[in-house]
Amino acid sequence: MARLDTKLILTQRDYLILNEVGRWKYLLARQIKELMAFPSQSACDHRIAKLCKNGFLKGEHILVGIRSLYFLGSKARRISTIKYYSYRVKLDEMSHDIAVVDTVIWFMKTKNLSLDDIRSEKELHSKEGFTGIGGRTHKPDFIFKKGRKTYCVEVELTPKSKARFENNIRDNFTTYDGQYWVVPKRERKVRAMLEEMKKPDTELIDLEVIHEGTFKK
Repeated sequence: MARLDTKLILTQRDYLILNEVGRWKYLLARQIKELMAFPSQSACDHRIAKLCKNGFLKGEHILVGIRSLYFLGSKARRISTIKYYSYRVKLDEMSHDIAVVDTVIWFMKTKNLSLDDIRSEKELHSKEGFTGIGGRTHKPDFIFKKGRKTYCVEVELTPKSKARFENNIRDNFTTYDGQYWVVPKRERKVRAMLEEMKKPDTELIDLEVIHEGTFKK
């Protein structure tokens, strides 16, 4: 543990919370509870409140119907292992961002994965670095390692253009040992395109299964 503030001594779990918030841009309290294996939501909320009070996290209520999102606070700059940044929420991406982390939690539970087994899209782009005039290449929402194999996961809530969609599937097929696509049941167009491509080692998972299996009472 290290003392970074006269009012709060950060624990190892605090560092993990800040790291996870950093690599997923922001998190809901219920997601922090699951990722950090808190014994209860109240215990998690209590620790989040302390981190917010001391400036390491900040909570923002963006939309009615969605609970507060937690971002890195200004004092996270003091921690050398945390890549601090100020992120402005894009409303049209919020549902997707939340669904991605819910999917991470589901895969951790069903595939017996640890946080170290997973890399976010943000981390993949950071590792790739500057790509020049052509801009960033496509990266999946996250990847995970299981044994000697690496798999990618895509959360698709709304259909992209057919050409872009097919290119992403092909890129994933040539880069990874398998790919998972998480799609709501209502998105028949996305499902039809996945079926049309028929790539080996590609699995479709209902978004509803993710939510039921991760946050059911």
